[in-house]
Amino acid sequence: MPTLHDHAHIGGQPLRPESLMMSYGYTPAWSEGAIKPPIFQTSTFVFSSAEQGKAYFELAYGLRQANPDEEMGLIYSRLNNPSLEILEHRLTLWDGAEEAASFASGMAAISTTLLALLKPGDVVLHSEPVYGGSDFFLKNVLPKFGITAVGFRPTATPEELTAQVAGIEQGRLAMIFVETPANPTNHLVDLEACAALARQHGTPENPIRLVVDNTFLGPVFQHPLKHGADVVLYSATKFLGGHSDLIAGAALASKPLMKEIKAMRTFMGTMCDPNTGWMLMRSLETLKLRMERAAQSAHTIADWLRQHPLVARTYYLTHLEHCPSQQDIYRRHCLSPGSMISFDIKGGEPEAFRFLNALRLIKLAVSLGGTESLAEHPATMTHSDISVPEQAEMGITAQMIRLSIGVEDPRDLMLDLEQAFAAVEVPQEATELVMA
Repeated sequence: MPTLHDHAHIGGQPLRPESLMMSYGYTPAWSEGAIKPPIFQTSTFVFSSAEQGKAYFELAYGLRQANPDEEMGLIYSRLNNPSLEILEHRLTLWDGAEEAASFASGMAAISTTLLALLKPGDVVLHSEPVYGGSDFFLKNVLPKFGITAVGFRPTATPEELTAQVAGIEQGRLAMIFVETPANPTNHLVDLEACAALARQHGTPENPIRLVVDNTFLGPVFQHPLKHGADVVLYSATKFLGGHSDLIAGAALASKPLMKEIKAMRTFMGTMCDPNTGWMLMRSLETLKLRMERAAQSAHTIADWLRQHPLVARTYYLTHLEHCPSQQDIYRRHCLSPGSMISFDIKGGEPEAFRFLNALRLIKLAVSLGGTESLAEHPATMTHSDISVPEQAEMGITAQMIRLSIGVEDPRDLMLDLEQAFAAVEVPQEATELVMA
């Protein structure tokens, strides 16, 4: 029977992910010649014999080691389902991961992974800022399980990080959790420095896992596993889904780590459903096309915003001239600046709100990575559970607006942005700039 490896090559040459997304992990002969996999909308699966059922459960619960070439069969859709297995095979391709797991949401992927790999007494060292839901989980949920979260700024030097680790009781640091680029400031974290730190202070008995939320740039424009990460996480709701019509998450890692994460997923019941899995497979076929188009438009719009008289500052990955260390990380880690832009409008919250309320083509909504462009106010929306002083330390201001650029014509998006700026009462200093 052909293996997955056989389907990934032609004439000994490896096929690229964007080509494999059309058929990898599936053979039409399995489903009456259907060119697309069906949705396996079933809760349970029939065993051919009691002995087969016993063998499957032995593997599922780790009661014995699998024999050579033996795989766990289909049991129950909380454990495995053909729709999700095909999806998960395809999810591994961009990042070059050994294995993947799909989840009911990005937060399901994050919470399940952290609970699988942490225990009471452990410390998580995490970058700041991170997505508001991740921040809340780290600071308010994990402590209930005896797990401590300690934050660090993404601009921290390796020396500063080393000093911070030195302040943690030996043997307690179990994870470095990183979101890069950071949401919503687009700050970059040096993954290679974090990986070196984890290797330096971890031991075989007490490893330190580097877990990376790669939602903003991945999986097309950044590959954390290649820079030393142990686990890569996604809100698949965003670019992977890409059409603002589903909620899902994903985790990718080595087979041993995924065994732990999938076991926790089984007992927490946080798996993706078959219908959503099928929709994600549809979306993966156009992932690169969508991300590249959106990134091209974002580059044009970000450069235009930087010159606008009502913009105090842009946060975008090719606007890093003020910080050589961030430029260096971008050159080493990123293949594109992506399609996320944040900027500070001149004024404060009232000006930001007037701008947002005036948008017409760009929709005022949270989330990102869809085909449509979205705008939101991080300080009072996605990151509102973070105190104002903490927001200020993280670089989140009342002036900040976050844009997710979609696949519309950038000229139309700039037309909408310009008319929204016109609706803002121009501060005195901006008036002077316009008249100069």
